[in-house]
Amino acid sequence: MSSLTPARPFRRTDADWWRDAVFYQVYIRSFADGSGDGVGDLAGIRARLPHLVDLGVDALWITPFYPSPMADHGYDVADPRDVEPVFGDLAEFDALLAEAHAAGIRVTVDLVPNHTSDRHEWFQAALAAGPGSPERARYLFRDGRGPDGAEPPNNWPSVFGGPAWSRVPDGQWYLHIFAPEQPDLDFTNPEVLADLEETMRFWLDRGVDGFRIDVAHGMAKPDGLPDMEPMEDTGLLDDHGPGDHRFDNDGVHEVHRRIRAVLDEYPCTMAVGEVWVSDDDRLADYLRADELQLAFNFKLLTADWDADDLRDAVVHSLESVAHVPAPACWVLSNHDRPRHVTRYGGGGLGTRRARAAALLQLALPGAAYVYNGDELGMPDVDLPDEVLQDPIWERSGHTERGRDACRVPVPWSGTEPSYGFSAQRDTWLPMPGGWGPLTAEAQAADPSSVLSLYRAALALRASSPAFTGESLEWLPAPEGCLAFRRPGGLVCLVNLSAQAVPLPEGRVLLASADVAGGALPTDSAVWLQA
Repeated sequence: MSSLTPARPFRRTDADWWRDAVFYQVYIRSFADGSGDGVGDLAGIRARLPHLVDLGVDALWITPFYPSPMADHGYDVADPRDVEPVFGDLAEFDALLAEAHAAGIRVTVDLVPNHTSDRHEWFQAALAAGPGSPERARYLFRDGRGPDGAEPPNNWPSVFGGPAWSRVPDGQWYLHIFAPEQPDLDFTNPEVLADLEETMRFWLDRGVDGFRIDVAHGMAKPDGLPDMEPMEDTGLLDDHGPGDHRFDNDGVHEVHRRIRAVLDEYPCTMAVGEVWVSDDDRLADYLRADELQLAFNFKLLTADWDADDLRDAVVHSLESVAHVPAPACWVLSNHDRPRHVTRYGGGGLGTRRARAAALLQLALPGAAYVYNGDELGMPDVDLPDEVLQDPIWERSGHTERGRDACRVPVPWSGTEPSYGFSAQRDTWLPMPGGWGPLTAEAQAADPSSVLSLYRAALALRASSPAFTGESLEWLPAPEGCLAFRRPGGLVCLVNLSAQAVPLPEGRVLLASADVAGGALPTDSAVWLQA
């Protein structure tokens, strides 16, 4: 552990520590580069643990760092039980885990069960073995349609553009909901489930505290793989409802019961699912007592900066967990979506709104996820075409720019790229000029910065009894505003109207803007002790 990172206990040591935890998503390529090659890595995370301690997060979620050809930057896993050399090795991971635990921070890692890399030894064996073989039965190989089998087996589109099927030289086709380099596994095959359990135990035995499950609504496919209803927009995991046979089939719940059974063998561990399901009852099914502990609810992430939209997002998110053991789980940004500073208008306007949104998110009952750079108010970056790397860019025929704009590396210090992210200027995605004021170093010295706001908010959330309880009561509020009270006495008021509004009665705990005059400015939020 760095000498700058003091040993400290976990904030909660009970088995349900995750219920109100603040998780920090590390997109490993973009967080911090310890080796100096321009790509973030495990050593970089170790070096920046003091930042995470000072920020006050409870746990990390680290995106995939496993051996991979990087067709989808790590979500095409060639070996789920090792470390990609560009990120380090198993000894480096073990050191990070030990140092994070000593710093009072738990570590969760990405689990990618829906598919493998096409370089995975299983898929290579499937290609060599031929039709009808046990090796192919681990994946979804099918004969094509038409007289000569030259048409795909069904009409499913890939999330990344184009058909969800690719043909191999012997004439069969294999299913890939994502890129062709990411063949889907067949979870009706006992070997596939057993291998997933082996992967989980490999990391749990090393001491990880849990998993984020990629495409957690995707592992089950309907019998016969029927055609789906044609849809105009089938990209990026948006919930397209019951006509989209690629996701949210009932058989997926048996997979989650098997995942939960393994977790239950390891006290104090948990899993959160990436579940793009908008129906409250369907989402709740993933959170039954023998399935996931948490599931991302993306309604806050997809809501517009509008009082009715945001209130609706909160209401439905709480409704989805009203009758299950799980708490709500809130997220504003991640590596797949435009950052909320940009979504809310960009520049000074987007930053003001993002500051308010941070207080809204962190005031809500349940768990919260902060994406690396959220705490600095990072925006998306308008990257030139020639540097784009997301497979969506190529698969869409250069009509969809993909997700690179929200994945630009985090700026740490200095006034020129790479702002302390790496020992070299050139980073895997280029960093723009003019980010000196955005760096963690600059913001740490500024009590009015976004970073200082996050630090204060997380400290209050962790220490104040005002945040107790897993419910909220909506309060009367001026038009264009949201106001609610937690059982412990916290009142949160968010002003999305066009004018300042009077502060409610109570002691101000924290505000996203100056409230010294007794009014809350537009695009601002305040926490009060009732």
